[in-house]
Amino acid sequence: MRIYTRTGDKGSTSVIGARVSKDDARVEAYGTTDELNAFVGQAAAWMAADKERRGDAVWDRLLEELGVIQHELFDCGSDLSYAEPEASKMKVSAAMTERLEAWIDAHEAALAPIERFILPGGSEPAALLHVCRTVCRRAERRIVTLAGSGQPVPEEVLRYVNRLSDYFFTAARAANAALGVSDVEYERGASVFGRRPRPE
Repeated sequence: MRIYTRTGDKGSTSVIGARVSKDDARVEAYGTTDELNAFVGQAAAWMAADKERRGDAVWDRLLEELGVIQHELFDCGSDLSYAEPEASKMKVSAAMTERLEAWIDAHEAALAPIERFILPGGSEPAALLHVCRTVCRRAERRIVTLAGSGQPVPEEVLRYVNRLSDYFFTAARAANAALGVSDVEYERGASVFGRRPRPE
């Protein structure tokens, strides 16, 4: 099987049910979820290599979760690729979002309470997960743009991606904690958490 088809050589591509420009809002939306998936794979690869070097189970939980997320991001891309989404064919479900929430809650329960905004970093895996968080937010913006253009968007995909960025934030803190590394607090920030809800 050839990997190239030549059908997109003039700047168009196929989504399910239509042919569109490669810079169409729908292509931007599922393309950015694909980009996010690549960064998740990078974070997981780092942890897998570190697990092999260390010979312990410190990354087992995060590796399992990231593996699930990679498949679910592919599901998000699949759902977004329908020009006219059909409910019976959508793969992303409310149960996936609820599982993310359970993972977030479990990680947070094991972490010290957060008081200030934190900067990406502390440790390499935490920094990689913060990259995932910011790319996830961009994917969310692309999906919102798609919806704002009047094109149909599966609602559960938007909920899932919104929750996923919260997961990456929490997972980054969990990665620092696993290595005994402190989160990097924003030095000019006040103590804000606990006084107002986190932004959606």
